[in-house]
Amino acid sequence: MNASAMAAGRRRWWALGALAVSGLVVGLDLTVLNLALPTVAVSLHITNGGMLQWFVVAYSLVFAAMLLPAGLLGDRYGRKKLLLVALVVFGAASLACAYSTSAGQLIAARAFLGLGAAFIVPLSIAVIPVLFSEDERQRAITVVMGMTMVAYPLGPILGGWLLSHFWWGSVFLINVPVIVVALVAVAVLMPESRSAHRARIDYTGVVLSSAGLTVLSYGLIEAGQKGWGQPVDLLCMVAGALVLVAFVAWERVVARRVTARPLIDLTLFGSPGFLWGTVLATVVSFAMFGLLFTVPTYYEAIVGVDPLGAGVRLLPMIGGLVVGLVLADRLAGPIGAKLTVAWGFVLLAVGLFMGALTTVGSGYGYAALWVVVMGAGLGFALPAAMNAAMGALSAERSGVGSGLIMALRQVGGTFGVAILGSILSSAYRSGLHTAVVPAGLVATVRGGVAEGVAVAHKLGSIVLFEAVRTAFVHAMDVMLAVCAGIAVAGIVLALAFLPRRSEPIEAPELSAPGEPAGSAPDGPAGVAASGGEGAESGRPCGSGR
Repeated sequence: MNASAMAAGRRRWWALGALAVSGLVVGLDLTVLNLALPTVAVSLHITNGGMLQWFVVAYSLVFAAMLLPAGLLGDRYGRKKLLLVALVVFGAASLACAYSTSAGQLIAARAFLGLGAAFIVPLSIAVIPVLFSEDERQRAITVVMGMTMVAYPLGPILGGWLLSHFWWGSVFLINVPVIVVALVAVAVLMPESRSAHRARIDYTGVVLSSAGLTVLSYGLIEAGQKGWGQPVDLLCMVAGALVLVAFVAWERVVARRVTARPLIDLTLFGSPGFLWGTVLATVVSFAMFGLLFTVPTYYEAIVGVDPLGAGVRLLPMIGGLVVGLVLADRLAGPIGAKLTVAWGFVLLAVGLFMGALTTVGSGYGYAALWVVVMGAGLGFALPAAMNAAMGALSAERSGVGSGLIMALRQVGGTFGVAILGSILSSAYRSGLHTAVVPAGLVATVRGGVAEGVAVAHKLGSIVLFEAVRTAFVHAMDVMLAVCAGIAVAGIVLALAFLPRRSEPIEAPELSAPGEPAGSAPDGPAGVAASGGEGAESGRPCGSGR
């Protein structure tokens, strides 16, 4: 390999570092807000719990709605260009969140944060097939996904420390310097890439997918908060699902004739690697949400530490995660995606079954042990499943494909949060002995473990405190057992359906109205327009091939 090729190779990995940092910021933002909500409520004089919920919902809905259009627009207008714009939007929205003086301002700023994240997440993944060869792709995905997963336990630690020393806006300001670094790195190190085909945008598909994902996600989020018996929430879920069915029908029957480039390419689902890699990555998210749902609350309510202490006690997860990531990166080549993902689910199932045996007296040491095992399982399974899905994408349509993967994971993850949250709440209420609860406080104590512990402390009732703790640990065990069962199903699915290697499905020859098939207005594969080495050239930038 000559010197220029070696230099280009180094630039690719430095560019990947910028993408990983971007993913880290998005992951941190998802975890630190929940920690800051009580302080935000006091500082902004908010007494309406529904208003607090919208700080979370505004982000989630915009994020879900824009994932699919983000991938398409990146393919059309340039992935680097839109990633830079998204980073600017995310940084500006972080500043707006930090200095919001009313609930309305904070909700609006959170919506723009969701918009920036909706472009950052799929575009960070979309450039990997462009920059890296098949042999390098697993490691590249491991770096990006690893940094995102590390953000989940780091968020409570960093957020807890900031809230202990500064005002609540500091949890958003931490994004800004990292975004500046990512902006410079992406601008300097990353080559531009775009699709060679610049057909008319599928506006109908954009509207249908955005509306369907938004309404469905809203119904699921509300159901997770209030239970599954609310007619309005069920109506939203049904309506969102029907709109998405109409969207698929449009993409399948009409869109290709009207626009030449539909919003999603349904032929991708003909690839076992894409289909089952995406399904299994979503299943991994279920298990991860089970961990993130319960363990911080367990540490706070049962072990009795503050939010910062709970975050610190999640550090063993990072240790297990790093070990899993390193081992999976070394094994994925020799044994293939099928066995790597299957072994990841084995570790997840073992860790979750261990967690499901937790008792009130188990203590931190036992919790740290099964959290380490789970972290290793996550490090094994998620990057390998994502690599299997990404392996089916050619560089030509990596943006559309990555957007579709992330949209499916987002919907699946939202389902997971709603379902697991309902299981946890139901098991907590069923395990709570209300005979020890004062008559006028039963509804409050049944509302959740935090409320139950607060009432017990206020009354000075050790009996009530023990009843609440016992009920929550029972609920956590039930939910983790469900997650363990899902992990076992993941083992079966990986072994039965996931191919050892994914073969890319080349994009069909498409032509926009009035444009010859296969032409690229900006020159061959868009290189002339971008000036970027390796942009849609059919091989990774700097691969030396």
